[in-house]
Amino acid sequence: MIRLKIKRDDTEVHYQYAEEIREKLNQDTFAQWLGIELTDMGPGTAEAEMTITENMLNAHGTAHGAVLFAIADFVFAVACNSYGKISVGLSVNIGYLAACQKGDKITAKASEIKRNHRTSWYEVTVENEKETVAHLSALSYRKNDYFVGREE
Repeated sequence: MIRLKIKRDDTEVHYQYAEEIREKLNQDTFAQWLGIELTDMGPGTAEAEMTITENMLNAHGTAHGAVLFAIADFVFAVACNSYGKISVGLSVNIGYLAACQKGDKITAKASEIKRNHRTSWYEVTVENEKETVAHLSALSYRKNDYFVGREE
């Protein structure tokens, strides 16, 4: 017997399972530990925010680059998994454009540039209240499996 895979429409899957997808992606314990809050998610998009705290500072008294990367990587992960299909990062490139200080509220926004069956490309900006502080370009690999709406 030959089984044919039924091709699912990504956008339909997103809207059908949006709450389940959001709930699953909000289980990121590292993001929770950093105080990152997912504020918006759409098909191929995501937005999150956090406040820079004392324990996020580097030796110069500004936000550690890893903290800015973490929030950028989080929204990238949410955006590429927003269709309920398991997606993992293949490569990322980040540029740090300005320093953040303790108390700064930062917002990261991811948007999909291109998506096909196997890969998807995203751009992420990280901003504080004054300016863009980092920019990330990221490529994800899209597996065959969905983490929502599985047939038992």
